[in-house]
Amino acid sequence: MSKLFVDNQAISVMKVDDKDYISLTDMIKAKDGDFFISDWLRNRNTVEFLGVWEQIYNPNFNYGEYAIIRSQAGLNSYKISVKEWMKKTGAIGLRASAGRYGGTYAYKDIAFEFGMWISPHFKIYLIKEFERMKDDEQQRLGWDIKRNLAKINYRVHTDAIKANLIPPQLTAGQKTVIYASEADILNVALFGMTAKEWRERNHDLSGNIRDYADISQLVCLSNLESLNAVFIGDGMPQSERLAKLNAVAISQMQILTDDSRIAKLNAKNLTTLKRKEGGDDE
Repeated sequence: MSKLFVDNQAISVMKVDDKDYISLTDMIKAKDGDFFISDWLRNRNTVEFLGVWEQIYNPNFNYGEYAIIRSQAGLNSYKISVKEWMKKTGAIGLRASAGRYGGTYAYKDIAFEFGMWISPHFKIYLIKEFERMKDDEQQRLGWDIKRNLAKINYRVHTDAIKANLIPPQLTAGQKTVIYASEADILNVALFGMTAKEWRERNHDLSGNIRDYADISQLVCLSNLESLNAVFIGDGMPQSERLAKLNAVAISQMQILTDDSRIAKLNAKNLTTLKRKEGGDDE
């Protein structure tokens, strides 16, 4: 469950089969005076809009029941609830649910249309906030993919260390020292400092140096892990590996930071990190 904020009104967004449904129940709280979702649903223009939407997106839409409802819409005697609309027509664009996240929800297209009934200003800012939320989601997805790729390649890296640099008679503590030393080879090659040096310079930050890497650095780190695994397998001394990895890091970072697409992703990621640090939890 995510949240949008429009005119200081918190609006819930619920995922249903990987699709976004926005809470009309929350939206209506921003409307001045007495106004109910049923008032909107009884309007003929609303019914026609919903009918067209369902015909496009819902292969199981009940056209017969819809035709009956459409013929009655707009009459003073006509009244229908969201649950009745769903039950009679098999509609999927509106949802009414009970429980913790209960209320009336609408697929985003329909929610935007409902926003116009609140005010043109509200509709515009609802769309703007929704687009911002989707941009953040895409940024977090890209970040997670790159972070997980680095983790997968780190397994390749540690397996190479285990197979080539760690004699079986070493204690667990001695093995940890070797793993940490090799991890710091990558840190120094890419970031110019060890994990310990980063912590000493960043007492106020949680996590580790790699948690604060940008997209370009994560892509480069993933490549360095693969290369170092090959160098270890070839029996290359650590000092020589460090020099080669640093040269590769400098070259790749120059290419990646000059790429405007990567630069945009990095800028979005920085905005997301600042929002999280400021306590804005979507």
